[in-house]
Amino acid sequence: MALTPYYDDGHGIVIYHGDCREILPHLPKVDLVLTDPPYGINENVKKQRSRQGHGLANQRDYGTYDWDQAPPPSWLIELMRVQARYQIIFGGNYFILPPAKCWLVWDKDNGETDFADCELAWTNMSKAVRRIKWKWQGMLQENMGAKKEEREHPTQKPLEVMKWAVQQAPDDCLTILDPFMGSGTTLRAAKDLGRKCIGIELEEKYCEIAVKRLSQEVLNLT
Repeated sequence: MALTPYYDDGHGIVIYHGDCREILPHLPKVDLVLTDPPYGINENVKKQRSRQGHGLANQRDYGTYDWDQAPPPSWLIELMRVQARYQIIFGGNYFILPPAKCWLVWDKDNGETDFADCELAWTNMSKAVRRIKWKWQGMLQENMGAKKEEREHPTQKPLEVMKWAVQQAPDDCLTILDPFMGSGTTLRAAKDLGRKCIGIELEEKYCEIAVKRLSQEVLNLT
């Protein structure tokens, strides 16, 4: 199978539009798999809105897609894991994975709501549990400057959280793979940190959004 990138910036940031089950076997090995697979909780259905504002006027309709009806099968999780020496898988508590010494914890600082206080990322790294606190919902959403980060995907992670996750891996992890890239946050984080990254996405709409995000000026490292 000859792979044709949807996008290639010529400096190691590459996007493939398609099903990762078909694309993964044809990719080279990388240093780190960093991804946020569907959890199978129907987060993407049309009735779901942006949780910013918790039901107030700034709700957002992300459209109707069926990619979150079920989590990826175990064989697909293993297929992506063997692509890299190190793996960081958000939502790892939803999947069958080996025992982990190091979990990455994103404290969402939600306050007293019915939303989850944290999200967990499983890793195969031999280090202590690490935590980042980054508010993502509501009027007091943290940001990287004067402008709030725009949300383009119903399960999008904050860019600073994904940059932090990349930096939890060993320093020699210079090539990254995200088989469920969504709107491209992992690729944007990799680009900002001077790493190479391959992303795979089933929905062309999100490939287009990722390309737009990648065309923006590289943010200062802080």
